[in-house]
Amino acid sequence: MIDVVTGLVAEKPVVIFSKSSCCMSHSINSLICSFGANPTVYELDQIPNGRQIERALLQLGCQPTVPAVFIGQEFIGGANEVMSLQVRNELVPLLIRSKAIWIWNKSK
Repeated sequence: MIDVVTGLVAEKPVVIFSKSSCCMSHSINSLICSFGANPTVYELDQIPNGRQIERALLQLGCQPTVPAVFIGQEFIGGANEVMSLQVRNELVPLLIRSKAIWIWNKSK
C-alpha cells in the first residue's frame, strides 16, 4: 500500500492526505494555499481505499495520520512538522524548490 501512496504523490509538488472533519488538516491546507500553492488533497474519509492509505501513512511514521504532507514527493510529516518549517522560514523555500510556487512576495 505504500506503493499506492508513492503513486499518488508522484509528479505533484504538494500532496496532503486529510480527513474532511480534521481542523488541523484544513489549517495546514489553508497555510500552504496562502502562499499561492495548489495542493492535491486526498480526503481519506471520502475515498474508497482511504483506510488502507491511512495504514500506509502510519507505516511511514505519520502520527497522527492526518494531515500527512508531501512536498516535492518527500514525506514532510504532519501539522507539527509543517508549522515548524513555517516558524523557521523554511516552508516557502521548500515550496519554491518543489515548484509548488514560483515566487513569493513577503510584503503581501
